[in-house]
Amino acid sequence: MENKKHQKTSIAALIVSVLPLATFIPILLKITISDEIRNLWAGANILSILAGLCLSIVCVKSSESRSVLNIISTIICVVLILIVIGIIILALFLNFLQ
Repeated sequence: MENKKHQKTSIAALIVSVLPLATFIPILLKITISDEIRNLWAGANILSILAGLCLSIVCVKSSESRSVLNIISTIICVVLILIVIGIIILALFLNFLQ
């Protein structure tokens, strides 16, 4: 029972951690999005990354439920968080240069 619970959580973590990649769909379809929707989408992406990281950590924490799926979702979330932090640092740096 416990293993099924962790398996469902790990699948949910992978789906939530890959969800921010849906940002590329409008780019590929050459759809223009308004600024308000872009801001909402960015906020949803950040929340999705944080939720995916939390779910992944819960799954990876237990040595019984550790699997390749959990490790991949954790790596995806960490990479996306590093990208977001890099963008924030770059934006602050460019604002201070002006």
